[in-house]
Parts: sequence; structure tokens; C-alpha cells
Amino acid sequence: MIDDVLHILRVRARQGRQTVAWPDGPARLPERFRGRPALAPSMCRDGCRACAEACPTEAILDPGRPSMRLDMGRCIFCTECTEACPEEAVRFTRDFRLSAEARDRLVCAGDEPVLARALEERMRRLFGRSLRLRQVSAAGCNGCEAELNAVGNIQFDAARFGIQFVASPRHADGLVVTGPVSENMRLALLKTWEAVPAPRLVVAVGACACSGGVFRESPVQAGGLPGVPEIPVDLWIAGCPPHPITVLDGLLRLLGRLEGPGPGAAPTGVVEPGRDAARPVRAG
Repeated sequence: MIDDVLHILRVRARQGRQTVAWPDGPARLPERFRGRPALAPSMCRDGCRACAEACPTEAILDPGRPSMRLDMGRCIFCTECTEACPEEAVRFTRDFRLSAEARDRLVCAGDEPVLARALEERMRRLFGRSLRLRQVSAAGCNGCEAELNAVGNIQFDAARFGIQFVASPRHADGLVVTGPVSENMRLALLKTWEAVPAPRLVVAVGACACSGGVFRESPVQAGGLPGVPEIPVDLWIAGCPPHPITVLDGLLRLLGRLEGPGPGAAPTGVVEPGRDAARPVRAG
């Protein structure tokens, strides 16, 4: 028994600090990570619609034209468009910043970053140092829900920024909503929203919450939070599902805790012990 305990302690000591360095350092993302789409409409053939026809969620707008755009709120980052495009006019970068304070700002063009803007000063004073959120899965597939669970684990540790998930909406400062909002969940979502004391925030996480995702055409769902006008949304986070650092980046920007471009992605997702260990981050 004592030997087992000593073995565990030795392993833990070798592991060192597990929390990621970001935002004090670059984000270490998986090699297969797909970030913000980048468009080069000048490379398109006249009248070519190959990328749009391959897209399962109709995320590509005005294909083959100089005005071509991509709606990240609909995009599920499947890369069907890149595989269909003969001219490589669509590609996915390693930019994990996929959040915006307004739904229409998730529609991107060219190769420009999309950075969420901060709340007004009064709301930042209220929530900037301590934010409690109640998560509601409105018929989600559990992909976004799993990533939100990871946001609070030892690796990403949202609590170091004063951000925590709570069990009761009456103890919350706002909601985090995932899923396309099915008919069976609409009333439950509205009641949860009403139970959160004002002033309150709402964060839509993932393609389903932003647009209905792959379920957009289903008659038994609202098409995400855009179909629930009773609930105003303060932050839209794209992805299918979004990476935990994408979620943290959006929340910190909303709270005014992160400004400008911030640390980008490291060239490799491999964590080097010692050099990449996180430094303490103050909550305030």
C-alpha cells in the first residue's frame, strides 16, 4: 500500500504542472486541429460552386465570387469544402479564436481574425473577476458538452480566471447553451433563463447553438438560439465542437480580460515538460 502511494507521488512529481501555459504563452493544439477558415476568392474559377455544393450545412455564401464568405456559425469544420475545391480557395488555419459578440460577425471573409469584443464597462465590473455559469444542453450531441467539461479540468482550469460552472441557475450569472434547441427542450431552456437573476449573460457554444448545425432542416428544432428570440445572446462561439481554449478565449475577451490578438497557436501540439508548464495566472 505504501509503495503504491509513493509510486503515485513520484509519477505526479515527474508530471509537474499540468495546466496549459495559455494565455501566458502560445496555445498547444492537437496536430489535427482545424481553426478559423480562410478564403481566397481570387483563386476561384468563374461560376465554380464545388465548395458550396459539398458543404453539408450551407455555410459558404456567394461561392466563386469576390464577395465569397463563410458562416462559421454554420460550419462544422468537416473540410468537405477544401477537399472539393480544385483551386484551394478554402483552407482551415490553426487560429483558435472563433468567437464574436454578434451572430453576424461569425461570417468571415478573406483571412482576417474574428475577435470578440468586450462587454460594456458596467457588466465587466460585475462579472470580470467572478463568473458563474449554468450549462444547458438543448438537445446537443454531447460533443460541445464534453469540451465544456474539459474547460474546468486541471489542464485548462477555467477557475484560475474566476470562471466556474454551477448546478443551479439561481446561483449563476448566466447560461451557456449547447444544442439546436429541440421542441422538447425549448420550455426547459426558457425556464432556466428566467431563473437566472438579472443582470445575466448568455453564451451560445457550437454550431448547433449558433445555427442548428447539421440539424438545421429538422422541423423539431429552433435552429439554435437565433430561433429563440426571447433569449438575447452576448457571445457566440463557433466550432463543432469548439476547443476548450476557443471557449476560454471567447469568455476572456467578453470580460475584457484579453485584448488584441493575444498569444497564437504554437507550431506543434507537443508539450515540452518544463518549458511549457503554466505560470500562475491571477484571477483579477
